[in-house]
Parts: sequence; C-alpha cells; structure tokens
Amino acid sequence: MAKKKEVSVEERLRALYDLQLIDSRVDEIRNVRGELPLEVRDLEDEVEGLSTRLQKLDESLADIDEQIKAKKNLIEEAKTLIKKYTEQQKNVRNNREYDSLTKETEFQELEIQLAEKHINEHRAQIDQKGEVISTTKERLKERQNHLKHKKSELDAILAETEKEEAALIKKSEDYKNTIEERLVVAYHRIRTNVKNGLAVVAIERGASGGSFFTIPPQVQAEIASRKKIITDEHSGRILVDEALANEQKEKMAKLFKKL
Repeated sequence: MAKKKEVSVEERLRALYDLQLIDSRVDEIRNVRGELPLEVRDLEDEVEGLSTRLQKLDESLADIDEQIKAKKNLIEEAKTLIKKYTEQQKNVRNNREYDSLTKETEFQELEIQLAEKHINEHRAQIDQKGEVISTTKERLKERQNHLKHKKSELDAILAETEKEEAALIKKSEDYKNTIEERLVVAYHRIRTNVKNGLAVVAIERGASGGSFFTIPPQVQAEIASRKKIITDEHSGRILVDEALANEQKEKMAKLFKKL
C-alpha cells in the first residue's frame, strides 16, 4: 500500500488549522439552525398527540351515543311491556295474578327511571367531552399554525445552508485524509473537550485564542518557528502563530465563497 506523502510540521499545522476553520464554519451553520429542528420535532409530536386525543374523544362520544340509543330502546321496550301488563290486568282471574302484573309494571317503571338517569349522565358526559374537544381543537389549531411557521423557518434556513454544509462536511473529510490519524484523533478529542469546539487556535496578543493566560515569549517563538506541534498547557488546544492563521483564514474564506 502506498505511503502518504511525508509532510512538514508547518504543513500539518496549516492543514489542522484549515480543518478547524471548516469545522467551525459547519458549527456556525448549525448554530443558525439552533434548536429549530428539536422545536419542530417537539411540535410534530404534540400535534400528533392532540390529534390522537381528539380521535379517542370522538370514539368515546360515538360509544356514549350508542349507549344512549340502547337505553332509549330499553325504555321503549319497558313501555311496551307496561302497556301489555296493564291490558293483562283487565282480564286477571285473581288478586295474585293482578299483584304479579303490578310488580312487573313497577319493575319496568324502575327500569325506565334508571335508563333515563343513565341517559342524563351520558348527556352530561357528552357536554363535558364536548368542552374538552373544543379546547383540544383550539390547541391543535394553534400548535399546527405554530408548527407550520417553524417548519417554514427551518426550511428557509436549510435551503440557504444545506448545500454549503454538505460541501463543508466533505471538505472536512478530505482534509482529515491528508492529516495523519493520530493528529486527527487528538484534534477530535480536544475539540470535544473545549468550549466552542476550537481545538486549533492562533496566538492573539500574547495569549492563546479565547484564553487570558499569557504564553511566554520563548514558547511564542517556538510556535512561530513552526518546527513542532505545541499545545496550550492550560486548555490543551493546538497553537499556531497569528501570521499562519491569517494566511489560512484568507485562503479558506475564498474556498467558502465557492461552496
């Protein structure tokens, strides 16, 4: 297998800083999106939940309607029986038969009362569920409108940045392939552990970028010589001199414009 071309420390530093600039640009793009994708997912889940709730409420109303119909049928059957028993009482042969029919009539009257009570309870449930349905529909409409707005906002951002992000991610992978694996691993480890994902930073006003700790002049001179890879003892970041950083920033700015 062919070996990778031997590169100087300066070339490695430039490649690492280029990689950092590319990944930082990806970070910027994702920061623009911010929490929008999560907000959209949460809203989609909420809309789905509300829709499911409405469906269950509608099914519950249909079930209550069926129960009311059943109770009304029971009442009609009871009335028919009462009429039948009343007619039969006219032709009884003794008090025992009369009393038996009276008890049957009273029983059916109680059945009617109980059925009417249940119907009233069911109607109260319908009113209660109707209020819940009305409130849920209002909430669903409000959430759907909010989701539509957020989706539109996200789609607009994606339309502006998706192509650039994909191109940058490919460039990032291309650059990683030009850097020896141990440095890429170290870069990712540092990037994961430091604020803002900055693993490679330039010297600014005698301190490492984003730090208040001054770097001794001798170390600054070593960094500027570009003879070895030096890390900040406080943050662990890889350090490059300001001149190199400015050169790479200018180079990468031209690359970003083409994407």
